[in-house]
Amino acid sequence: MTGKKLDLRNAIFHNDDKAREHLEAVLWPDGPVCPRCGVMGDRVIKLQGKSTRPGLYNCKDCRSQFSVTIGTVMERSHVPLSKWVLAAQLMASSKKGFSALQLQRMIGTNYETAWFMFHRLRECTNDPTSGPLGGQTKVVEADESYLGGRAKNKAYGPPPKKMAVFSLVEREGKVRSRHVADVTAKTLRNAIVTQVDRKSYLMTDEAPVYIKTGEEFSGHGTVNHSAEEYVRHGGFMHTNTIESFFAIMKRGVYGNFHSVSEAHLPRYLSEFDFKYNHRSALGYDDATRADALLRGATGKRLLYQWPNEPTHA
Repeated sequence: MTGKKLDLRNAIFHNDDKAREHLEAVLWPDGPVCPRCGVMGDRVIKLQGKSTRPGLYNCKDCRSQFSVTIGTVMERSHVPLSKWVLAAQLMASSKKGFSALQLQRMIGTNYETAWFMFHRLRECTNDPTSGPLGGQTKVVEADESYLGGRAKNKAYGPPPKKMAVFSLVEREGKVRSRHVADVTAKTLRNAIVTQVDRKSYLMTDEAPVYIKTGEEFSGHGTVNHSAEEYVRHGGFMHTNTIESFFAIMKRGVYGNFHSVSEAHLPRYLSEFDFKYNHRSALGYDDATRADALLRGATGKRLLYQWPNEPTHA
């Protein structure tokens, strides 16, 4: 699919009123909705007047006033809406990630604000409502990889912690990733059976941790990477799909973010999952992917620091 070209001259990236109108169109496709009682239509009126701030609505039922940012990651933010929309577009358009330092330079904020915005937008990528991957005649690939643990160019101190990442990808479908404490058969089985339809055909490498779990599915194929076997059975048996996903993730982590803390790793994984699940092969371009990201902002309040949340990436 060849999508519409991104035009950074678009007014939604520079004018707060245009950015607000864009957010309203994305979050309220059927018109304003009261976030408190859920009513819409003629029960909601837009407030006018010189003393009224732009984008303010009033609900006739519960008599509350609200704007499009209420109940989203942008609620009560002092960052202009046009910068939020631009940040969402830059994140959605960058296949291998976009660093907070680069965002800081592009939108004219300090690093802490840019870091904060990107982590809140990563919260928008989390979709807890999805059903199981795979199904009858579907193939789901499973594999584990590691991030961190590289001590190259580190002048002093211990090497960064090596963190295990486990991912499942449905061929021609979606991916799901999670940080796991270990790669034992028990841990990985739980990650697989809670996310994959048992009617699926499971594809893995030759690791013994998958043998018993594979028996719970309609079929289980393997390739022996240690023997330099990567494809067999006419190209059907392979884990190239999940390996390609890991390659993009690692280029993003090591090339753009350089390091990722364990505390924030789930958010970064969610970001890479979101971009893969909204790729051009599934009908998305940069603009529609950014709109999908903004739609995920609903129901997630903005706090500068969550309880027990570290202050550095």
